[in-house]
Amino acid sequence: MDNKTYAVVDLETTGHSPVKGDRIIQLAIVFIKDGEVGDKYVRFVNPGQKIPAFIRQLTGIIDEDVAEAPYFEEIAEEVASLLEGTVFIAHNTDFDLSFLQSEFSRCGIRKWVGKKIDTVELSKIMYPSAASYRLQDIAEDLGIPLASAHRADDDAEATAKLFLACMENMERLPEETLNLLHRRSFRLKSDLSTLFYAALKRARTSRTSKDFSSFRGIPYRPIPFPITDHFEMPTYPFDEQQKTVLLKKAYPAFERRESQFGFMDAVWDSLSNRTEMIAEVPTGIGKTAAYLLPAAIHSIAAGKPVVVSTFTNHLADKIMAEELNKISSMLGSTVTATVLKGREQYISLGKFEELQRITDESYDETFSIMQVLVWLTETVTGDLAELNVSGGGQLFVDRIRKRSNILAADEQEADFHYRLMETCGQSNIIITNHAMLLSDGNRDQPIFNSMAGLVVDEAHQFVQTASRLNETVFSFTNWKYVMGQMSSDTTGQLLHQINVLNKRTGMIGRLHKKAHLDEAFTKFTTLFDRAVSVLTTFDPAMNNKQQGNRIVYPLGKLVDDRICFAKVAEAMSEYISKAEQFTHGLTGQFENLTRKEQAIVAEWDFWVREMTIKAGEWVEIFLDNDSEDYTVWMEKDRRSIPGSLVVIKRSLDSAPVIRGLIDRLKEEKTGIVWTSGTLTVQDNERFIARQLGIDDSIPLLTFNAPSDFYAGAEIVIVDDMPDIQQVAQSEYIEAVAHAIVQTVLATGGRLFVLFTSQDMLRKTYDLIIESEQLEDYALFAQGISAGSRIRLLKSFRQFNKSVLFGTNSFWEGVDVPGEALSAVIVVRLPFSSPDEPVFKAKAAKLTASGVNPFNEFALPEAVMRLRQGFGRLIRSSSDKGCFIILDRRIETKSYGQRFLASLPDVPVKKVSLEHMVNELENCYTE
Repeated sequence: MDNKTYAVVDLETTGHSPVKGDRIIQLAIVFIKDGEVGDKYVRFVNPGQKIPAFIRQLTGIIDEDVAEAPYFEEIAEEVASLLEGTVFIAHNTDFDLSFLQSEFSRCGIRKWVGKKIDTVELSKIMYPSAASYRLQDIAEDLGIPLASAHRADDDAEATAKLFLACMENMERLPEETLNLLHRRSFRLKSDLSTLFYAALKRARTSRTSKDFSSFRGIPYRPIPFPITDHFEMPTYPFDEQQKTVLLKKAYPAFERRESQFGFMDAVWDSLSNRTEMIAEVPTGIGKTAAYLLPAAIHSIAAGKPVVVSTFTNHLADKIMAEELNKISSMLGSTVTATVLKGREQYISLGKFEELQRITDESYDETFSIMQVLVWLTETVTGDLAELNVSGGGQLFVDRIRKRSNILAADEQEADFHYRLMETCGQSNIIITNHAMLLSDGNRDQPIFNSMAGLVVDEAHQFVQTASRLNETVFSFTNWKYVMGQMSSDTTGQLLHQINVLNKRTGMIGRLHKKAHLDEAFTKFTTLFDRAVSVLTTFDPAMNNKQQGNRIVYPLGKLVDDRICFAKVAEAMSEYISKAEQFTHGLTGQFENLTRKEQAIVAEWDFWVREMTIKAGEWVEIFLDNDSEDYTVWMEKDRRSIPGSLVVIKRSLDSAPVIRGLIDRLKEEKTGIVWTSGTLTVQDNERFIARQLGIDDSIPLLTFNAPSDFYAGAEIVIVDDMPDIQQVAQSEYIEAVAHAIVQTVLATGGRLFVLFTSQDMLRKTYDLIIESEQLEDYALFAQGISAGSRIRLLKSFRQFNKSVLFGTNSFWEGVDVPGEALSAVIVVRLPFSSPDEPVFKAKAAKLTASGVNPFNEFALPEAVMRLRQGFGRLIRSSSDKGCFIILDRRIETKSYGQRFLASLPDVPVKKVSLEHMVNELENCYTE
């Protein structure tokens, strides 16, 4: 590093606004010199006011800590003197530096002048795959000690170490990457250009690393091919003692589980005998290891891969990261594996390089390019999901996704997706997702056409995935974004650049006149806006009853207006034709254009293709009258029309799609294993199996969790809640909010609250916030709090006093083991809304065929979902918790017993809210 002195500053304050009277309560400065952490300056500061309760909880600093401390006026000159001549570093300089400058001004001291470095901005570039850039999160990821987050002394020291870690990471970057980063660093918000320049100078005097390849001047880390070391052919452990010996190699604390061994044998029989089977395997028996071990052994013996399909990419990555090394340790040799996702999950290096030739970049685009440049030196998958970019950056990332399998000659060797496809043939296990597997039937050259076996995990989700496979979505916001890429006439924008190119190259003939293009675009957009107006203003009387701001209704009632949608399709086709003609002459002399001009033409062609795809979607949704096997509906939010407008077309029956894939595999004599934690429903054992199209002759096996697995759980039905069907929604929500508050106060937090409606979640959450009764708790709400489901879970785990409000996606696939989760509250039984379009269309179809849709569809679906909700509570035999049901229908309705009978055999209590709260208080205060 250079010889500058860096001052790493962190402040704790009474609030965010010094102008409104907020003051510093603790200040810390950690100095860095010659790459080493040196002197520290830490002071409590008397704010001259009471410290707010939230700040006391957040920081642990109380009024007594600052009572004898100096006021900032007394130390302001000393602080200013310490900072003079240093480079100012903070984790979010917009807050710390701005607050400090304001305090200097208040005290009559000249503001600090110098270079500043924001470690949020720096760490986002240097660690582009980090899950979060909150100091405590990234410190945890990098193994940086942070004893007390939100204490200035600990935060400043952690920030200093984060800065040094970023600098160390920068040193490993190749010279070409540093050069590309330095060029763009002048557009950043803090003074990072000096850091990149210094690193670039050092790189120029050192040897180039051989770890990187280069694509058109962009360094990247090539994908390594799997290396096999199967010196001895492993044999399947039929004997229980052999199984135990193997499993103890990976799990030293392993305890024998009869169900795990039974499931393992069933998987082996299915794969080795090339048969099909379906098995319900609950949490607690080690399901993943039980199918991976026989799958790996069978793959090695057969010399072909076994495919494992999961519901989400996250689960696929988790198997790769956590489970396969354990299987390798059991067998004493490397089990090779490849995670393969859909083409658009991966970067197109050709498109990324092309976009860099177009120099007009926004801050978000510049920042995203810098993140991608660093990420390319790290990733061995090219999976864009690894990147953590801003909202604006996501638009750029979407533009560099791989859209086609047609590759330039120099791109094939560097293409991540192509290379991963090649590694599949060398792998024992291919891990993919349901959507990728199902899409194989639509490919000209199937990927999964030579496999030793197939294991479908989370098989119940295969049904939903199949129904969405051919789903078509119209999003007003997305359409406007695509249309806007080609329509702006402003200097420097794409349309203007193409027009300039046409003029320069003499391509302004009759076909290439911009006036023709403008006329076609105006006609198209006028008709488009008219059609959107029809959609946004249509609100049938039946929907006046819908609660909240979300409006949903089927499009079948718009049959009379189909002619306006047809006019849009016709005008759009005409505009696309004119847009293609507009660059026809330029395409003909493409080789004579400069590299930047070629990129501009390629960018125009890209957006023309996007418009062509949109045109197909428009016809599919609005003009295809084949409604028997599909349902089409519209969603909008009263608060943002037309921006929220979405129209969706989805298949009603997924079994034909699924069986099309499976029948092909059966022709190839491939063993198939279907498994999930929830596959059966009491009195309707084959509810999921039939939706999957699995013949009743295929055996359905059920394996039970260990007898003591649920010993720490109990179910509580609160029997004095209002009847949800007899009171207004507002009254029920008030009762729910009260019950949640009382339960949280009794348990000290660590609760999930599961809803079936985003509207009810929001209203309940808002009511609790307004009451201020849980102001000492960290509350996270899906759809309200920022971040993805994974981010919300991570935040939930980091606070002892936390509550998470979730809807559909939190009913399953969420792991919070141990004491991090003490209770789950079910606000209402998880029936699908009778007004939900897909449910409504399926129910109508069942009724028409003489089937009772409630008994045969709505009820078993809700029972399945409640089972999945219960599964969030107990993830291991040592877990304890309370499953609280607020919906009294579970005891007052005849079908209630179906729900209870589906849950594990644990104690069920029917008590008043007061009685439950008293018991919880006694339990959690012991």
